[in-house]
Order: sequence, then C-alpha cells, then structure tokens
Amino acid sequence: MAILIFAVLFLLSFSSPSEGGGSVAVNYGRIANDLPQPAQVVELLKAQGINKVKLFDTDSTVLTALANSGISVVVALPNELLSSAAASDGSFSEKWVQTNIAQYHPSTQIEAIAVGNEVFVDPNNTTQFLVPAMNNVYQSLVKHNLSSIKISSPVALSALNSSYPPSAGVFKPELIETVMKPMLEFLRKTSSYLMVNVYPFFAYSANSDDISLDYALFKPVNANVVDPGNGLSYSNLFEAQLDAVYAAMSNIQYNDVPVVVTETGWPSKGDENEIGASADNAAAYNGNLIKRVLTGGGTPLRPNESLSVYIFALFNENQKTGPTSERNYGLFYPNKEQVYNIPLTMEALRAAGSTPINGSKVQVTSPPTASGEVTTTAAEGQTWCVANGEAGTEKLQAGLDYACGQGGADCRPIQEGATCYNPNTLEAHASYAFNSYYQKNTRGTGTCNFGGAAHVVTQTPKFGNCEFPTGY
Repeated sequence: MAILIFAVLFLLSFSSPSEGGGSVAVNYGRIANDLPQPAQVVELLKAQGINKVKLFDTDSTVLTALANSGISVVVALPNELLSSAAASDGSFSEKWVQTNIAQYHPSTQIEAIAVGNEVFVDPNNTTQFLVPAMNNVYQSLVKHNLSSIKISSPVALSALNSSYPPSAGVFKPELIETVMKPMLEFLRKTSSYLMVNVYPFFAYSANSDDISLDYALFKPVNANVVDPGNGLSYSNLFEAQLDAVYAAMSNIQYNDVPVVVTETGWPSKGDENEIGASADNAAAYNGNLIKRVLTGGGTPLRPNESLSVYIFALFNENQKTGPTSERNYGLFYPNKEQVYNIPLTMEALRAAGSTPINGSKVQVTSPPTASGEVTTTAAEGQTWCVANGEAGTEKLQAGLDYACGQGGADCRPIQEGATCYNPNTLEAHASYAFNSYYQKNTRGTGTCNFGGAAHVVTQTPKFGNCEFPTGY
C-alpha cells in the first residue's frame, strides 16, 4: 500500500506571496476554438490578480496582448522544433530568438523559455536534441543581451525510475548520463531551475483503492505517511512526489538546483474510469494547493525552499484529444466564468468564510444545533470551525486525535481540570481542537474538514463556559 501511495505517474503569482511563501501561477493553453481573444484574457488575468502566466508557444497575438500589462510570461519552443534548434551552427536558434523573443521583450516581460515539453515521452524521440537546443537558445539570448531570461525544460515524473519511498527517488538509468546530468549542469551554470510537471490525480485515479483521496487533495489525514528511508512525514501526495524528484537530483549531486512545478492540476470532469475527476475534487485540490503554497514552507526534504507552481490550466480546452479529463482542467470556462469557486489570492484566503472545504462551493454554514452548544452574535467576517455532530464517533475521535497530535492544535484547555474540559463530550472537545487547528492555520483552505467531521460556522460557538479563540 505504501508503495502505491508514493507511486509517481508529474511563476507567476495569483497574488504576491506572503513572507516566506511561494508563488502560484497559471498555464494559458489555447487548444480550443471558443476561447476569448488574447486582449480579453489579459483583462481577465488582471481582474483576478494573476500577474504571471505560462504559454506553450510564442504566439504573436498573445505576446502583443501581454505587452505593458504587468504580467510576466514563460514561453515555449515546441518539441517539433528541437532538432532544428539543436543544429551545430546555431542559425535556427538565432533566428528564433530574434523573431520570438527579442522583438517582444522587455515590453512583454518574458521570464523564461521552456525548451520542449516532457521531451522524454515524446514519441518522436527528440531527447537527443534537448540539451544542444537549450545551449543554442541560451547562446542566442546572450548575443542579444537577454541572458537574464531563464532556459529550462519541463520534465514529467515518468523520468523517475523509482519514487518509493521519496528518499529513494532516482532517474531512469538511460536518462542520467545522456540527458539529466548535462541538463542539470546547464541549469546550474546558468542559474536556472528544473521544470517538473506533478499530477497527484494520475496516481490517485490509477490506485484509488490504496491512496486516500484526502491525501491526494491536501486535506487533513488521520495519520501521515512516514518515509522509512529517512523518517520524514508526509501529509499529502504532492509533496511526496516532489521530494522523489529532489532525491533523484541529490542522488546525482545536483541538489542545489531549484525546482519549479510547471504543471499541476485536477480535472473537473472525466470519463467513467477516471476516478476522482469532479468539480468538487478539482476545487479541493487547487484551493488547498494555493493555500499550501502561498502560506509558505517547502517540502519535508527541502523545508527551506519555497514552492513555485503553475496550475494547469486557465481554461477548459475543447479541442484537446484523449480522455474527457484532458478538456476539463480549466479554472475558467471560455465565457470567463469560474468552473468552481476557490480563492485565488492571499487576500481571499484570509477572508473569513472563503474556504473551499469539501468541494466547489464557498462554505459558510449556519451554526450546528449540537446539544449543549450556545451561540452568540459574531463580529462581521469572523468564522470558527466546529465538529459535525452527525459525522459519528469514529470520525470525530480520529479528527480529535489528529488535531491534538500531528496537527499541533492547542488542546491543553480540554484536558481534565482545565477551563474547557466541561462539558466532557466528544463533540465539545473535538470542536475546541478543530477550531484551534483552524485558527492556527489562519482559517485557510482545507483546514476545517477532518474527513467530513467538521464545518465552518459564522456565529460564536460556546460549549459551557468555554470560549473559542478567533485567532493566534
């Protein structure tokens, strides 16, 4: 089971990251015939507070629309151009940079170039051209005094030969000497970063009997998964997958190269066999991911390295081929309406009652009518987290144990003899612990769920003489 849990199938902020926080960005794909015009898309991005975006090409209309917008952009050189870009004379790369980069930058803030995309799984076998193409594009940038633009290439997690436990992550042997070491050496010398695509959805959908959905969606789990190789503890699949990449890099002595997650997301719709594809789960994954990234901290293996991610994708794309999920990763429909309602900025995360707890709706519920609970009028905008009396004893106890243990809630007031011990009921004690956890985590996305044992209320909960805190 543990092996399956860790199975691996993988800037531009929605808001300025908090101190110590990371950045969240969005991929702007355009394989569709019903999308708004690029100028309208730029207005949507600005209205949503999105100031960075990643493209899959260098479309002139899009790059022109982004000029002087305050939105920085990552562009791409497609796989089909790699062999030409790798030519030893460098003439193709020189012309490509002149035509697609130099004439737009700096009016259009081009931050980085993705040379190819998931090249190792390209059926046209373009891997041999990747590093030469990256070198040629970089040399062309230098000629045009544009060396501040980073060069990298998105890698799928299928580049790993092993991912369990994360500390034992290694790249496929056939890739190490031929491409991974040369690419990472290039990234190190040019002060760039490795681009990696991370999709917990694929692992969960293929192994839903063994992987907890809460674990895949960043929701609180009853027990974290411990890496037997180094003792590190994991509360979500995303960080376990990312740490497998970090371990693989460290294994070949490139643990100093930063990583940016250039694609991650969850589909809002899928085929019958695509288990877990739903709007509720997409809202939970992306909403909890945004909260996790913007509120700071790295992974267990690299705790001091902030996370930078690009959500896939801005729009649903109706002309993409493959299963239904491929056309339903968007945060927005082509008419610019949200597919589901989640907070996209730090301000929204902090706003009371704006927490996507179990699904796509913003949840601000009425107070529960639990026995012994008294409510009073709350100040506008305040919220609390309390136990759901209908969840059952098992869920409430499991949630209480997690909150007071791994969750780090302050449970001293509900110990025997303390101020909030009475009423001595599971629901009252769980409510206090859940709320402590919720408030300590700044009332953030996914912090009032506990497997369905808790929910948010807008009126002050009070059990006996115990008053619940509203913040720390």
